[in-house]
Amino acid sequence: MDQQLFDYSPITEREPLQWPGGARVAFYVGLNIEHYPVDAPSTSTFPGTAHLVPDPLNYGWRDYGPRVGFWRLLGALDRHGIRASALLNSEAAVHYPQIIEAGRERDWAWLAHGRNNAVFQQDVDPGEERAYLAEVVGTIERATGRRPRGWMGPALTESFRTPGLLAELGLDYVLDWTNDDRPYRLKVPGMLSVPYSVELNDIGLFLGKSLSGPDFVRIVEDQVDQLYEDAADGGRVMALALHPFVIGQAFRHKYLDRALEYVANHPGVWLTTSDEIADHYTRTVPSGG
Repeated sequence: MDQQLFDYSPITEREPLQWPGGARVAFYVGLNIEHYPVDAPSTSTFPGTAHLVPDPLNYGWRDYGPRVGFWRLLGALDRHGIRASALLNSEAAVHYPQIIEAGRERDWAWLAHGRNNAVFQQDVDPGEERAYLAEVVGTIERATGRRPRGWMGPALTESFRTPGLLAELGLDYVLDWTNDDRPYRLKVPGMLSVPYSVELNDIGLFLGKSLSGPDFVRIVEDQVDQLYEDAADGGRVMALALHPFVIGQAFRHKYLDRALEYVANHPGVWLTTSDEIADHYTRTVPSGG
């Protein structure tokens, strides 16, 4: 079947998009703050034990994120004045209160990212999806003091009903459809797609492609340089997807710091959050733009 959530729209045929202050590129960090149950397989660094319960090798590797990697990464964000767009599992909001407090102190954006990273949206019973989403959103609101505006499904998963149900719950954008360099309106009233990235993503780069730290820096630099050039005819969005158990490893830290330094000091870059990108687009771009 053909998808019915959005229309085809070549970026070359749209009205120019203007960012605040004349910036060409809106940059945000999509910081994945996730909880992984000890008795369910999930993202693994060694597939050979991924089916075991418990799986200390892979579970411990993932658990390094909230225990250590997050706090190392937090220092880099602070040094460069970058507020995260936190992609938050509702169970992580309960299990890691110190992380939530750190984000609240820094006025982060909070996005709903499912219950945990072992339950994909297609795993949820269709008749229970609205209640499931309401529970996720409500838990995050109680923990952070702010109702999430955006959604990214675990592993970027949605059912056909998810965007409409999210709109009913007061959310107004999703990150799952990574097919553009600027936001666009979905065919669900009040709902946007905001760019995210499966390519500029530490899991894909370091685990999927086994790239090095210097490779990572060069890719981030090339991305912002090209988007800046493209944006001569209208603003673009650059999302950098990070996971504390990957980029937060000690031997990768200095490369993240160098990459963020390059972006933060690049001309024409607006350091922002996905919430602010969605707000600005909704206010300034007419329907159909």
